Amino acid sequence: MSEAQSPQLIDRFGRKINYLRISVTDRCDLRCVYCMSEDMTFMPRAKLLTLEEIARIAKQYVDLGVDKIRITGGEPLTRRNVMKLFNDLGAMEGLKDLTVTTNGTLLTKYAAELKSAGVTRINVSLDTLRADRFKEITRIGDIKKTLDGIDAAVAQGFKRIKLNAVIMKNHNDDEILDLVEYVRDRGIDISFIEEMPLGDTGQHDRDKSYCSSDEVLKRIEAQYSLLPSTETTGGPSRYYRTADSDSRIGFISPHSHNFCDDCNRVRITAEGRLLLCLGQEHSMDLRAIVRAHPTDDVVLRQSIIDSMQIKPKGHDFDVTAKPIIMRHMSVTGG
Repeated sequence: MSEAQSPQLIDRFGRKINYLRISVTDRCDLRCVYCMSEDMTFMPRAKLLTLEEIARIAKQYVDLGVDKIRITGGEPLTRRNVMKLFNDLGAMEGLKDLTVTTNGTLLTKYAAELKSAGVTRINVSLDTLRADRFKEITRIGDIKKTLDGIDAAVAQGFKRIKLNAVIMKNHNDDEILDLVEYVRDRGIDISFIEEMPLGDTGQHDRDKSYCSSDEVLKRIEAQYSLLPSTETTGGPSRYYRTADSDSRIGFISPHSHNFCDDCNRVRITAEGRLLLCLGQEHSMDLRAIVRAHPTDDVVLRQSIIDSMQIKPKGHDFDVTAKPIIMRHMSVTGG
């Protein structure tokens, strides 16, 4: 079948979907203040999609034109036998980009296996370079595990490695330039992310901690001459470069620079809900479909095609609004 005849997923607004994010677990070995509450109740394991079900669903998406898959969590590398899934995905013909978002704590153990499985890029969530602040933000974390994990990934020679940093006023906004220097020293990328209002995280006040991408950009431009780039990794990051480094500096701005018009993504949550938008609740229960039709991929495939009719035009993120979406980011998939 020629490229022109290949099946595609196109929503009501003419947007082609070629990027699938899959959360393989809502569990994590950290408790970041903007992501989850300290005393989280996690889903019973029986409610999670099995690794075989995830691979089955992913195969239908690839056959329908998706060429990029990101595995997320929670912390995906805490999922038992998760490397089997990476190997299954890495072997799928038509999948050009297999990536993982991780907190980095287990990369010293898994970086080489991920590279061997066919993972092309790694995103590491890291909001601070200070050990004391890392412990404060993550509540229970040891920064050395993450920093050692990043070094282990760099040593494997992935196509790209990127840090994801959520910048919060009066929490870590004084480290913006330190983080830029860190990635420049290692030849890796960074995306600065505006905090997203998902889930109740306890005492954390998102309204007071919100820091816009424009403010982060202004602080970086005071130190570096940034050149806008047309490069993309398939996601919502807007990238810049500096003349003297291969590192890319990106911004993910769901509040200040809405990126919905060219959205090319859908997500599958840890329990098998197909979310058509990060900031809306339009969804389809893929777990129910695959378990009701364990050998019939025709039904699954048609359900995926039909889901394009409920993908909304955009999100309604507002850090000051109540109630916020009660679905935690760890369940949704980062």
